[in-house]
Amino acid sequence: MAKILLVDDDTELTSLLTDILEMEGFDVVEANNGEQGLAQVNDSVDLILLDVMMPVMNGTEMLRRLREKHATPVLMLTAKGEEIDRVLGLELGADDYLPKPFSDRELLARMRAILRRTQSSGPTTKSGQDDLTYQGITIYPGRQEVLCKGEPIDMTGTELALLSYFIQNPGKIIAKDELSLEVLGKRLAPFDRAIDMHVSNLRKKLPAREDGKAWIKTLRGKGYLLVEDA
Repeated sequence: MAKILLVDDDTELTSLLTDILEMEGFDVVEANNGEQGLAQVNDSVDLILLDVMMPVMNGTEMLRRLREKHATPVLMLTAKGEEIDRVLGLELGADDYLPKPFSDRELLARMRAILRRTQSSGPTTKSGQDDLTYQGITIYPGRQEVLCKGEPIDMTGTELALLSYFIQNPGKIIAKDELSLEVLGKRLAPFDRAIDMHVSNLRKKLPAREDGKAWIKTLRGKGYLLVEDA
């Protein structure tokens, strides 16, 4: 049973969502602002549903503070049309976002997609949860850990899943549609910048290569490519 922390100041909505999620088998804990939400974060929380606009401490500030200590997956709940909130949330390390109003079916689908990729550490290799190694980087899926030459790299589950997919397809041009479907578990929607932001965050976290090349190359209109050795 996955434990969900629901952080939203709309008490009617949280009550309704709690009923729905509990009927689906989730264990739900509620908080009505970011301060309360942070106080309830611990290792037993599997996913946080986080509203943006809240009193005392908003969702963006909670996410910023959360990422200083925790890699707990976060699904941001944003107001329709508030693209700046979505982009900022992704920059700060949110795994995905869902604009309000949303359907129960869409919420459950997004939640399960995040839980699948963070609990299994992304796409599996042919032999299951095998370690992945590429140019000094090693991914340990079972431990949710990434090392570069023995030094740990702090990543969210989504960033780890994205890096895993790139490493399994070195030198291949991967369309954004494919990345969104395979890594985020959803079809790419118009103006959806989630993949772009996750790639940007991944680039910032990867150390410089010895050959001076970029790790991930952008091919305008085509997608992304993990650069191979010369």
